[in-house]
Amino acid sequence: MIVQNMSRKGNCLDNAVAENFFGIMKSELFYAENFETAADFVKSLEQYIDYYNNQRIKNRLNGLSPVKYRAQYKYS
Repeated sequence: MIVQNMSRKGNCLDNAVAENFFGIMKSELFYAENFETAADFVKSLEQYIDYYNNQRIKNRLNGLSPVKYRAQYKYS
C-alpha cells in the first residue's frame, strides 16, 4: 500500500527514494510500452517491481541485486 506523504512545502528529501523509483519505472516501463488495458499495465507493473527488487544488478551494490546485497549482511 502506498500512502501519500504530506510534508512541509518544498521539502523533497523525504520523498527522494519514492520519486527516484517512480522516475525509473516510468522511463523503463511506462513510456517504453503501450498497454491495451489497465489490467495489462497492472500485470506488467507487478513483473517490473519483482524485477526491480529481485533481479536487477546495480554497480552501487557491488554488482548484486538488492535482495542478494541485503542477504549478505543479514546473516553476518
